Amino acid sequence: MLDPQTVPAPSPLPPDHVQGDFAFEVHDRIDGFLGRTGTITTPHGVIQTPAFIPVATKATVKAVRPEEMAELGTQAVLANAYHLNLQPGTDVLDAAGGLGKFMNWPGPTFTDSGGFQVMSLGVGFKKVIQMDASRVTNDEAMSEEHERRAFVDDDGVTFKSHIDGTKHRFTPEISMRLQHEIGADIIFAFDELTTLFNTRAYQEESLERTRLWAQRCLSAHRDLTEQRSHKPYQALFGVLQGAQYEDLRRKAASDLGTMMVDGQEFDGFGIGGALEKENLGTIVRWVSEELPENKPRHLLGISEPEDFFTAIENGADTFDCVQPSRVARTGRVYTPDGYFNIPQAKFKKDFSPIQEGCGCYTCQHYTKAYLHHLFKAKEMLYSTLCTIHNEYFTVQLVADIRTSITEGRFSEFRDAALARYKGKT
Repeated sequence: MLDPQTVPAPSPLPPDHVQGDFAFEVHDRIDGFLGRTGTITTPHGVIQTPAFIPVATKATVKAVRPEEMAELGTQAVLANAYHLNLQPGTDVLDAAGGLGKFMNWPGPTFTDSGGFQVMSLGVGFKKVIQMDASRVTNDEAMSEEHERRAFVDDDGVTFKSHIDGTKHRFTPEISMRLQHEIGADIIFAFDELTTLFNTRAYQEESLERTRLWAQRCLSAHRDLTEQRSHKPYQALFGVLQGAQYEDLRRKAASDLGTMMVDGQEFDGFGIGGALEKENLGTIVRWVSEELPENKPRHLLGISEPEDFFTAIENGADTFDCVQPSRVARTGRVYTPDGYFNIPQAKFKKDFSPIQEGCGCYTCQHYTKAYLHHLFKAKEMLYSTLCTIHNEYFTVQLVADIRTSITEGRFSEFRDAALARYKGKT
């Protein structure tokens, strides 16, 4: 968990799934679990899985240069169609040659469809997808003191911009067009993200709406791929909803896993939706058991160390979250022995690094005392240095998990790493 691991060379066997310039190949499997290692090949490079994909919402990981993200071991980044559509506009990215060229990132890129932001910004639950379903069950659920900004109908979603209140419209076809213009290697179908506060009846209605939207996304994606044949192929992932219900989750996986429209099928799948954390592994297992094994599975919005192990052993190949950079800006830093908050007074004269032996730029050059000073002085450099460390810790932890699978010691590594992280060693 301390140092980067050497990524094993890909197997010479042919990929399990190939579409255009996109391919996925499975390598090693975890004994007794659904987890595996693999290789995702994209027009802009290879991703060794399992892998953590840092979030660059507006074509930037906040406070950190793309070059620094590459130096700390990042294999790919994920940007957001909702935000990039509002600023600077997807036409700008298209004219620039795509997301990667626009932000000076040479590697693989993802974009999510904007469905999550429509829910979080429109309904007011911010970036939280882990919820307590026992609190309320209400199809009109809202966070406290928040104006509803999004309205869903069978054709799409009308919403107000969180920036200036202007009205916008997302449909499956619009989302596909915007993501094609952004030019990411992996894009996601437009879906309706429900909350755990919605009723069972609404979850069923929403699941069917998302299924029909998925068909429209496949059709639009096929047409856009043909129209833009001079561009590299973009892989389309279907998004699985169903909240905490096993039958709905399995239905979503079965429906999208076998879906084909005019010869176009999904290249991979995103496991989406709000969830109760204790059900994370169960939900990932449900859908992994239903999905085709020869296509990658991306878990949306997960970043805690214990969640990585749970998600990976149950079949997730990649995952993303804003958490490492977001908590860094508030003072929290991660270590193999748990996390702590740099602003605490006890670090004012602590001249040791965040983590002894850590290979990140921050730990190699700066002390807790200096970081404590930067935070208290409200200096912007604080966010940069602590984000570098948190992203490095997260990326390298998943790299270590990948190595443990290859070497056949996943369970032992998991137990030791989590015991240490939770202070039980």
